[in-house]
Amino acid sequence: MAEYGIPDILINNVGGTSSPAGGFKMLSDEDWNRDIELNLMAAIRLDKVIVSQMMEKKSGVVIHISSINGKIPLYESNFSYGVMKSALNAYSKTLANEVSKEGIRVNTVSPGMVRTEAMESFLESYASSIGKTKTEAEQQVMAGLGGVPMNRLAEPEEIAHTVDFLVSDGAGYITGANILVDGGTFPVV
Repeated sequence: MAEYGIPDILINNVGGTSSPAGGFKMLSDEDWNRDIELNLMAAIRLDKVIVSQMMEKKSGVVIHISSINGKIPLYESNFSYGVMKSALNAYSKTLANEVSKEGIRVNTVSPGMVRTEAMESFLESYASSIGKTKTEAEQQVMAGLGGVPMNRLAEPEEIAHTVDFLVSDGAGYITGANILVDGGTFPVV
């Protein structure tokens, strides 16, 4: 901040898990702590510094990248990750309620499955472990989410376009929202 000043926009885009699959009995305290640090505390710590500065200048936009797993619990595959993304969603809404009167908007973007290098690697590994092709594994994972009506993974650019809109003046009255970019996966109206 000494070199560039107080940011106008903060995008917290960190997440992941290395915790084992298989539900809560498989998770150690270390697994939980690692997922808490990566998926929740990293955003909180960065916000504490940057949002405090934004409050002084009475403007700013914060975007937290969450996950559809914060709304659709998948205990078999990523129990602790989903719980932490759900906590991030609640934290984001609470932060928005606190700082909106200071001219700061806080929103969350919750992608579904996105075609990233990490996702490609996961799908290849998963396909190998279940003895199927990568395409079959992808379809199986989408089915595990309850289906993806668009029948494909999102491209990273599609998530970026949503973030681009949320940081723009066109979204000037949107705060505390959690925008799902999931190809229609989330089954609730």
